[in-house]
Amino acid sequence: MKLSESSISAIIEMAWQDRIPFEAILTQYGLSESQVICLMRYHLKERSFKRWRMRVSGRSTKYAKLR
Repeated sequence: MKLSESSISAIIEMAWQDRIPFEAILTQYGLSESQVICLMRYHLKERSFKRWRMRVSGRSTKYAKLR
């Protein structure tokens, strides 16, 4: 799937926000959680990616089922 720069930017912004679950990204852009992780790994600096992963790992607000 080919994403535009504006779509990639929007996905990254959504992934950083605490209240937007991965399911919302899946619904809007068709990307699963693992695909979002790959996208973030590719488009962020290594330190930013690690910071993001630590932030969202285990965070119940990023998963609609855990809310």
